[in-house]
Amino acid sequence: MGKFCEVCLKGSMSGNLVSHSNRKTRRSWSPNVQSVRVVVNGTPRRMNVCTRCLRSGKVMRNV
Repeated sequence: MGKFCEVCLKGSMSGNLVSHSNRKTRRSWSPNVQSVRVVVNGTPRRMNVCTRCLRSGKVMRNV
C-alpha cells in the first residue's frame, strides 16, 4: 500500500488518468507524508504524518 498517515490514517487514492483522446488508465495519488519526530505520551517517537495533520496541530513536533 505504501506510506500512510499514522494520525488520520490517510492513504493513497486511485482514479483514472484521462488522456486527450479520452482513453482511461488507472493511476494513484499519494498523500504528502513526512517522517517527523513527534511527542507521544511525553516520549519522542518517529512517525509518518501527513502535512495537513502537521499544519493543523494534531501532533506536537519534538524540537
